[in-house]
This record gives sequence, structure tokens and C-alpha cells, in this order.
Amino acid sequence: MKFRLIDSMNPIGMVEKKKIAKFLHTHLDEYRDTEEDIMKALDYALQETSVDGGFILLGLENDEIVGAVVFNKTGMKGYIPENILVYIAVHKDYRGKGYGRKLMEEALKHTTGSVKLHVEHDNPARFLYEKVGFTNKYLEYRLNR
Repeated sequence: MKFRLIDSMNPIGMVEKKKIAKFLHTHLDEYRDTEEDIMKALDYALQETSVDGGFILLGLENDEIVGAVVFNKTGMKGYIPENILVYIAVHKDYRGKGYGRKLMEEALKHTTGSVKLHVEHDNPARFLYEKVGFTNKYLEYRLNR
């Protein structure tokens, strides 16, 4: 698997951004967000005007996307982690072959500071997160208005 880093220094056009959003929407399965919300995370990751932003990391086989990760920087430190892992997805035909772990390990090389993520309790990806060192310290509650 080859990796491609996309950030404010290595931007992409709208067509490619939509392709990544569609990939994530498709391969996040039942844990997916809308393509519109995924696009918002991609837009945030590619900000050029602040210290925030983040990056997108693609895993490629024969120039086709087989995995994607989106990290957003929070601009915070300490009580709020510096990074949020927003999305990680591996194409269904490549799951169970170590692609997710390779993608995660490569993505973590591009972060500094702590990383936070949210995962549903029944999502099998949580085992990947535990294998690379994530721990579960808190429950999360939300008030959606």
C-alpha cells in the first residue's frame, strides 16, 4: 500500500474531495455520516488560514483508494486533545489484511500531541484502536439541539 498525504500544503480539487467523501460514506458502513458532514470534516482538515486544520491520508493500491483517514487539529492542548481522528475506513475487499493498522500507524506519524476519537461500542474498529495504543477513559454524552 502506498500513502498519499493531503493537507493545506498539498491540496486537492473539489472532484477529488467528493471522491474521498463518497469512499468514506460507502466504507464506513453503518457507522457513516452523511456525505455533507464528511465534506465539512474534509474542508476543515484542508484549511489554509489558521493553525487548526488537519490532514487526509489515503491508502492506495494501483492508484485506487483502499483506505482513508481524516484528522482534524483542535488548536487546543491538555484538557482537549490536539487532534481528533474523525474518520478511518478501509474498503470492504481489503479488511482483515492489516491495511487499517498500516493506515493508522502512518497517520499517527503526521500528528503531534494527543489524539481523541469516538467509536461506537459495537464497532469492530475499536480493536484496531486498542492495538495501536488507544485507551478508553471516558463515556461520551451529547446534547444535540
